[in-house]
Amino acid sequence: STEATANYLLGVGRADCTGPVAEIPLMGYANPSQVGGGLLMRLYSRAFIVADLDDSKRVVFVSADIGMVSQRLRLEVLEKLKSKYGNLYRQDNVILSGTHTHSGPGGYFQYTLFWITSKGLIKPSLNAIVNGIVKSIDIAHQNMKRGKLFINRGTVENSQINRSPFSYLENPASERSRYSSNTDKEMVMLKMVDENGQELGLISWFAVHPVSMNNTNHLVNSDNVGYASYLFEQEKNKGMLPGEGSFVAAFASSNLGDVSPNTKGPFCVNTGESCNNPQSTCPVGGATMCMAMGPGNDMFDSTTIIGQNIYLIARELYEKASQEVTGPLSSAHQWVNMSDVSVELNATHTVKTCKPALGYSFAAGTIDGVGAFNFTQGSVEGDPFWDEIRNQLLGEPSNETKACHKPKPILFSTGEMTRPHPWHPDVVDVQIAAIGSLAIIAVPGEFTTMSGRRLREAVKKEFDSYGTPRMDVVIAGLCNVYTHYITTYEEYQVQRYEAASTIYGPHTLSAYIQLYRGLARAIATNTVQDLPRGPEPPVFNIGNVTLVPPLIADRAPVNKTFGDVLQEVRQQYQVREVAEVTFVGANPRNSAENATEHNFLTVERYASTSDSWDVVQNDASWDTRFYWTKGLLGQSNVTIEWHIPQGTEPGVYRIRYFGHYKKKLSSTDTVSVPFEGTSSAFEITPL
Repeated sequence: STEATANYLLGVGRADCTGPVAEIPLMGYANPSQVGGGLLMRLYSRAFIVADLDDSKRVVFVSADIGMVSQRLRLEVLEKLKSKYGNLYRQDNVILSGTHTHSGPGGYFQYTLFWITSKGLIKPSLNAIVNGIVKSIDIAHQNMKRGKLFINRGTVENSQINRSPFSYLENPASERSRYSSNTDKEMVMLKMVDENGQELGLISWFAVHPVSMNNTNHLVNSDNVGYASYLFEQEKNKGMLPGEGSFVAAFASSNLGDVSPNTKGPFCVNTGESCNNPQSTCPVGGATMCMAMGPGNDMFDSTTIIGQNIYLIARELYEKASQEVTGPLSSAHQWVNMSDVSVELNATHTVKTCKPALGYSFAAGTIDGVGAFNFTQGSVEGDPFWDEIRNQLLGEPSNETKACHKPKPILFSTGEMTRPHPWHPDVVDVQIAAIGSLAIIAVPGEFTTMSGRRLREAVKKEFDSYGTPRMDVVIAGLCNVYTHYITTYEEYQVQRYEAASTIYGPHTLSAYIQLYRGLARAIATNTVQDLPRGPEPPVFNIGNVTLVPPLIADRAPVNKTFGDVLQEVRQQYQVREVAEVTFVGANPRNSAENATEHNFLTVERYASTSDSWDVVQNDASWDTRFYWTKGLLGQSNVTIEWHIPQGTEPGVYRIRYFGHYKKKLSSTDTVSVPFEGTSSAFEITPL
């Protein structure tokens, strides 16, 4: 029942963390040519604070529409929180999780490997995410209310496939027989209501890769899970524009390592035949031709279908949620040197993790985004050609590392590469937060389906045996620091993409299970204060190391000025058509550096009664698309599309564009000047 007796103090907040939408590589597919060129949906950080009624303890959970949380990002956020709030928000009680969209700006990493595909450390990108996360926590902090939590769980169908089914089959038959599927179809949902019954928000955890938008996309967006958030927030914040309103709906990541939303499965792009084989390779064109297809006609369509599926289940679970979450709050965190963990498998057998390294199949990519050089998945042999190039450029892996990672053939021995800074982290965060009967395991990467099942089970068992039975255990993915994938020992043996990207070797999962059991035990026995903190992660002093082109002065064509219309809208449209207008543009990065809350566009409807224009859509709307096309010598165009949705009221409309152009004042000084452009009015006629 939802009558008013509060169990906790609750706060929710949402803030923009989009950052620069142009010229920054998008983070996820590791495809250097996939660079931002506009905006489909804004990216948000969503923050949830739970405190006990006497406010002696707090837990913060943040889900941000980004590829993953990096160590640098986490350290900067905690630094800012410390200077604002003292010791209230700390390493142990703040969980930062990424949704894992592959269409957000990259460049917010301090470890060198991630510089290669994201063109270095890009301060504007990092700062936008840091500031967005902190702001979302600020808003939640300022709006704490007495309230209640409810938990519910249910099944999501037709929204996932396992993209490495041949690896999954390596797990013991006895283990597999306990599960009906090779993906986790369960969604866990936490609902927040204040003591007067006012709805505050929800967090949903569900395991699926947000890769409905494929690696040909150049528009920044939050993919299928972001679309689910958008639908839920639009429904609850009635009459508000996207990104506005107090209700916050987070669709957070879980153990999605081997889970794809591209439900039609892998096909050869050139011949149309299935390539669902252990190597994900095609007879003609090899691995580069093997791509998984979503359920829709194109990637936009697939994003809405999967997003809608997830949203509809969440809505049903939300409306029916009746199981209350009660009980104390606690949190535990440790830093661990993951390249050197001894794992006791049993009384007689101890094994070790390895220095980080990536295997050959890492370069193959997956059926959701293939690699560039026709590497195939499932490589347990190296290749002399690539080995030689690697040895020349980066140095040969040591015999110790080679032996430790067997049967993985090492492509990049990142743990032995330290120039200009280490290529991969050694020090990794492990963390659990408990909110009454709900335990959130914050994991630093992408656990596969079976890895996640083993981890949840081990943690639940640990709680059980130390007197805290019936815990709901949920995995929050892509938290705190990025360490790629975590497969089971058995999956590791066949070295598909996920296994090649299990960077600390074959016993990575066993090490994490041992570590998280230790955290669970400390929480259950109330001995968190005795956990060793572990080695602090390094912070590298990095300037603005980047290959992103410098911002130059923008120029308009002869006899034109910024915001002038180059290609006008038509006079009339019907719903489901696309209204399109092209303007003399300027680099959108100018706007990102000037204003965090900048809106690039509005769609406005004419109200004759008041002789005014009302904003009906903005750049966060799924129905609007903002494209930036770079020309020569500082010239550029902006095209805005409005995909007129079902249910749009007939009437007179216009589209507006808001930008900033960079103007030279002297040889050293530039200034950003705001400008705008407006399309002609057009009419939407009834069908």
